[in-house]
Amino acid sequence: MAYAIVTGAAKGIGKAIAFELAKRNYNLILIDIDEKGLLDTANDFITHKNIDVQYLHIDLCSAGAAEHIFKLTRPYHEKINVVVNNAGFGLNGAFEQLPLDEQLDIIDLNIKAQVKLSHLFIPVLKQKEKSYLLNVGSTTAYQSVPYLNIYAASKAFVLSFTRSLRYELRNTNVSVSCLSPGSTDTNFVYRASMSEKTIRIAQKFYMTPEKVADIAVKQLFKGKAEIIPGFSNKINAYLPKFFPKRFVEKIAASIYEKKAPLAEADSTKAITQSELSTIN
Repeated sequence: MAYAIVTGAAKGIGKAIAFELAKRNYNLILIDIDEKGLLDTANDFITHKNIDVQYLHIDLCSAGAAEHIFKLTRPYHEKINVVVNNAGFGLNGAFEQLPLDEQLDIIDLNIKAQVKLSHLFIPVLKQKEKSYLLNVGSTTAYQSVPYLNIYAASKAFVLSFTRSLRYELRNTNVSVSCLSPGSTDTNFVYRASMSEKTIRIAQKFYMTPEKVADIAVKQLFKGKAEIIPGFSNKINAYLPKFFPKRFVEKIAASIYEKKAPLAEADSTKAITQSELSTIN
């Protein structure tokens, strides 16, 4: 059976995508910085007796992480035909007030890690009769978002990069898609230290990770270029282009401007790495 790589697989959308792929009898290589969450997720697949699950605890922001992943997964390269670049995070607050190193980590994870893994694994994917690359963006990619600016800008990069890459690979066997979810019921808002007000607004539009993943995987295998799950998210993605940018920015700023860190937020970062482990 074929293998799929999923980054950011310990929870949320990444975990849900992994389960959707498992339903389609894909073996899995799961990658995340959250060691406990990753192990819990891997153990959840015990019921899938016919699925081989490998997992790697690694910080994708660390130097050489992508190359390390590529090296450790080499025994599976002949069978890998799906790569999902899902790992990412954001921070809510004024640019000048947020720690610069954490904002640079957003760029390292949301952009650099995705670019590196895409560059490394595209030659692997091209060796298959049919293969798929899914880069996860966000509906924030379609507009400027004050007080969430580095995150939104990183996702704008993801969207542009993925569409350009899709065109370059249009005559190959590799289908490239960009998933742009909107508000989803995950830990993202706490990791981003969003205010209670912002969270309440987001909750009005929440989709479950499972629903997002169901749409994402179905559309991925149909070869769709841009996957925006949910009608309201499609509206939020495309409507801003019909209004003056300053007006759109003002609306976005009114949502994100006041930041109140939440006790549930976990901004710790593991610095250790382990080798590939296996479950089942």
